[in-house]
Amino acid sequence: MQLFRILIYSMLLLCFACKAPNGNAQQSDHRHTNKLINESSPYLLQHAHNPVDWYPWGEEALAKAKAENKMMIISVGYAACHWCHVMEHESFEDSLVSKVMNEHFVCIKVDREERPDVDDVYMTACHLASGRSCGWPLNAFALPDGRPFWAGTYFPKKDWLDILDQFINLQKKNPAKLKEHADNITNGIQNNEKVSLYPGDKIFTAEILKETAKNFLSNIDFKKGGGQRAPKFPMPNNYQFLLSYHHLFQNQLSFDAVDATLSNMAWGGIYDHLGGGFARYSTDADWIVPHFEKMLYDNGQLVSLYAEAYRLYKNPGYKKVIEETLTFIERELTSPEGGFYSSLDADSEGEEGKFYVWTKEEIEQVLNDERTSKIFNEYYEIKGSGNWEHGKNILYRRKEHAQICKKYDLTTEALDNIIDAAKAKLFDVRSKRIRPNLDDKILTSWNSLMLKGYVEAYRATGNEAYLKRALKNGDFILTHMLKEGNRLNRNYKNGTSVINAFLDDYALTIEAFTALYQATFDEKWLYKAKDLTDYAITHFFDSDSGMFFYTSDIDPPLIARKMEVSDNVIPASNSSMARAMYTLGLYFYNNDYIEKSKQMMQNLKETVTIHPQPNFYSNWCSLYSSFVKPPYEVAIVGENSAEIRQEMLKYYTPNVIFLGGDDEGSLELLKDKLQEGETIIYVCQNKVCKFPVTEVSNALELMK
Repeated sequence: MQLFRILIYSMLLLCFACKAPNGNAQQSDHRHTNKLINESSPYLLQHAHNPVDWYPWGEEALAKAKAENKMMIISVGYAACHWCHVMEHESFEDSLVSKVMNEHFVCIKVDREERPDVDDVYMTACHLASGRSCGWPLNAFALPDGRPFWAGTYFPKKDWLDILDQFINLQKKNPAKLKEHADNITNGIQNNEKVSLYPGDKIFTAEILKETAKNFLSNIDFKKGGGQRAPKFPMPNNYQFLLSYHHLFQNQLSFDAVDATLSNMAWGGIYDHLGGGFARYSTDADWIVPHFEKMLYDNGQLVSLYAEAYRLYKNPGYKKVIEETLTFIERELTSPEGGFYSSLDADSEGEEGKFYVWTKEEIEQVLNDERTSKIFNEYYEIKGSGNWEHGKNILYRRKEHAQICKKYDLTTEALDNIIDAAKAKLFDVRSKRIRPNLDDKILTSWNSLMLKGYVEAYRATGNEAYLKRALKNGDFILTHMLKEGNRLNRNYKNGTSVINAFLDDYALTIEAFTALYQATFDEKWLYKAKDLTDYAITHFFDSDSGMFFYTSDIDPPLIARKMEVSDNVIPASNSSMARAMYTLGLYFYNNDYIEKSKQMMQNLKETVTIHPQPNFYSNWCSLYSSFVKPPYEVAIVGENSAEIRQEMLKYYTPNVIFLGGDDEGSLELLKDKLQEGETIIYVCQNKVCKFPVTEVSNALELMK
């Protein structure tokens, strides 16, 4: 009964995301220093002077727990997590709480972004223990061997002390009960998302895909965009699938769903109208009130999505989002070496959103012109009483240009000039405020998402600066993250890279390097993608299931070696790996890659196609589409290949892979394609090419 009583303290903190100021590790009065002091993670360093004797995840802590037969507390969070730091200030900085924790537990702090493998194991334990959604901070209680017997999220100090006391008493009086719960939860973890090899004919049909898309679309809010829920998270891969589905089947609902979502997000408070870039999610159903932190992985994928959408819709507002977001990335999340930092906090000066919000009086004082202020305030829904809390305003839009132009007798150009000039003034003032803290660690997988975003932006706009930034980041990954034997590391900070990479690091880097090849025709990127694929197959592939483990076979084992299957804000590493292998299989005529990809889709086919919410498998849906309508292979060969390539890249063609160059290169499909004095376009499918053409319009016609 004690364990059940503890469950009442669990709170539904679905993916909380912000944090208090990073003053902890910087304070002048360091009365305490623990084992985290030698770590590079900003999140771990924030806790380095807690009176809790924190250890980083590793052999030292695990050995201590076993040697002293102590229960473990595995506390997981990340630098931009607000509630992580609320709990830190309330409990982990408290001398009474820390005394209890230090005496009876081995306490381990984990940065979930550096160690998603550890986070996944104990987050699954939380789901199993509570039977509902869990978030961060994640606090798991485990036996000395690491097997969890219970886990929860945020707890106020009084409740946390009560929980500690109950487990201390339970260990003394009934340790067998803890072991029983650990056995049950560990068994659940080991079987969670377990995938079996599914035999069959690997038949993928348009009829099943259409039914799946119908289920997908039933969850869309066609008026406001996104899902029919609050909070609303940007889920870029959902809308990339729907864009592709519209292209393949001319489905109007898919077209409308994407346009509604992207338009409302771009107008909403989730978008930073002064500085560019998106916050992590909207707390409401209208995209107005953001959870103000900015994550690299969101912005990288959203740049890709808006770039793809711009190629289809030609909406100038989408292009503006691309340009402003990349200006933000360049200004605030780019390292001198060419890597991309992880995130910005929501909080500054101890308040969430303080850096980003305004009173009406502040705006009017900065703009210092009554007419300009009236126009700006109406444009961005600014109210004297505030449109948010405590009299503050979030900038967001509800009115069309034409409506404001008519009211104030302005041309569209004149309105744009007024708004842009006002934004510049406010941005300059905002820049002088105390800034949210930066998590400056660099992660391979997230960098690859941003790299791909730059490539897609280049494709959409033709801006060479975007391609140069992508290439610089690609070189950064090769220089700092790639190790001997084509092994990747996951993290980098201050010249240090120490954590062995996970499957998402490989899959997303392979996809990014393949995208770089298509934008440059430099084969080094394609061959490096192949090298990484071969390494991943050697060290992550499970021949019994036909799937990939999330962790390498050279990593110290956890209590479960898990597979990441369902797509979330970031697509699952297995779906990304399957798509990457399929594409590379086409480039290299590698049937093993293609068959592995098909088997992975076969394993998930039933789950994906009958699930009432296939939006949790959107990347798998995109892979399924590739098997229903195989991609075109468009080869461009000749001295003007770069110019023709760039012209073709500007069109929205999700079911095309590009290859070529000034010469034939080394790929089999390019063999005997070069004709002296001409640049030829070959439209092929399943290695069979149609009659060659020289005009882009003719090539596009062949793909209709």
